[in-house]
Amino acid sequence: MTGIQAAIFDMDGLLIDSEPLWQDAELACFRPLGVPITREICRESAGRRIDEVVRLWHDRFGWDGPSCKDMVERVLAEVTRLIMERCEALPGVHATMNDLKNRGIPMAIASSSPPALIEAVVEKLALREYLQLTHSGIHEKHSKPDPAVFLTTARKLGAAPENCLVFEDAPAGVTAAHRARMRVVAVPSVFDPTDPAFRQADQVLESLREFTLEDWL
Repeated sequence: MTGIQAAIFDMDGLLIDSEPLWQDAELACFRPLGVPITREICRESAGRRIDEVVRLWHDRFGWDGPSCKDMVERVLAEVTRLIMERCEALPGVHATMNDLKNRGIPMAIASSSPPALIEAVVEKLALREYLQLTHSGIHEKHSKPDPAVFLTTARKLGAAPENCLVFEDAPAGVTAAHRARMRVVAVPSVFDPTDPAFRQADQVLESLREFTLEDWL
């Protein structure tokens, strides 16, 4: 696989269809407080860290009672419960990782989700055998579309950014990978594939089932 030293996967919306579950969790936690969020508003913040999202909504809507920290914990608890209860791997995930593994390409997950949730998904989907490491954007000063989470992951993998192939579903993630000078395969899930951010991708697919390793040889 010429020039590709590592493959980096986003998680939510790419490996699992978790975006609707994040929305369910956010609506369930915030609506009782009178916060007028909708699924459309939730989609606008998809791909960002939940602590940033909660602060954004607090600044925008405000509410009485629980702190932002408390709300982050409530949302995470609910989305983890929903993911463990409902989620399965999206089509093509295991086949893609298996092909990369057979080529000797090291792999990692770089997600805006907290480490505990990433680990829960890795166990739920039985992905441990494919991955060299996982990295959470919660450890970075800025979240996607900032490239930090991808750059740190590449460094941990020992790969030059320009030799990394990123798989992303969200506009913010595609932008982050592009800013990191990495090659990007975009797989829009709940997002409009005509979003201008996807023009930054090297390839746009409807599903990971369409990914062909030979395209990158």
